[in-house]
Amino acid sequence: MKLCNVKDIEGLFEVIKKCKGRVDLVSKDMTLNLKSELSKYFAVAKLFSDGAQEIEELELMVSNPDDAKLLMKFMISGGK
Repeated sequence: MKLCNVKDIEGLFEVIKKCKGRVDLVSKDMTLNLKSELSKYFAVAKLFSDGAQEIEELELMVSNPDDAKLLMKFMISGGK
């Protein structure tokens, strides 16, 4: 699933924490498990290395369909 214009990064990671299955950040050169704290910090550093305040586009793979619903609800609500 692709997420676009993510402004509430903290909120996104709070939703990811609530997910029951694996949540992976997918890029052209790597896949990171965002349920892992170490991977999460690495991902944040990589995503914001250019000084951006929001994430324009993010591709996630989720193993649990209910987790996809949680993430969609977060994005539809505007990150609230």
